[in-house]
Amino acid sequence: MSDLSELTGTYTLDPAHTRIGFSARHAMVTKVRGAFNEFTGTAQVNGSDPSVSSVELAIATGSIDTRNEQRDGHLRTNDFLEVEKFPEITFKSTSVEQVKDDVFRVTGDLTIKDVTKSVTVDFEYHGAAKDPFGNSRIGFEGSTTINRSDYGVNFNAALETGGVLVSEKINLEFEVSAIKNA
Repeated sequence: MSDLSELTGTYTLDPAHTRIGFSARHAMVTKVRGAFNEFTGTAQVNGSDPSVSSVELAIATGSIDTRNEQRDGHLRTNDFLEVEKFPEITFKSTSVEQVKDDVFRVTGDLTIKDVTKSVTVDFEYHGAAKDPFGNSRIGFEGSTTINRSDYGVNFNAALETGGVLVSEKINLEFEVSAIKNA
């Protein structure tokens, strides 16, 4: 495993350069992609011993954006995210494991609509850089698949041709740029 000790520190997600997205099958024939535009997150990184690293994330459910106002409005209702009652989706890591030189397996508690389940995301480390403003940055990408009905997000509609309007499986996508705190 490579030595990442110089990365040790506390990092804050940079919302301008981070994407927290998702995709779901629609009408069994295509994918709808979207993202959450408002979130906060921190990571305690220990480059010498990644197993003591941790991640926390809070996502504003009302910031869901699929580039379709009518669909976004429906996703905010009781049929899906119930944003008035459940304004946040949260994630808090329970373990971090370096599985390859550039892959970190992060397991933690994902809470959607007051339902908490353990999920695992393999994050590929894309490197560290000093940006033009003197900030130390790190980048990671990862994804995982969840079943939305496990979290009480059960709305669906049957199609005349068979199948359903929205897939149960939701692919969560993370493209992360984080800045080391001073």
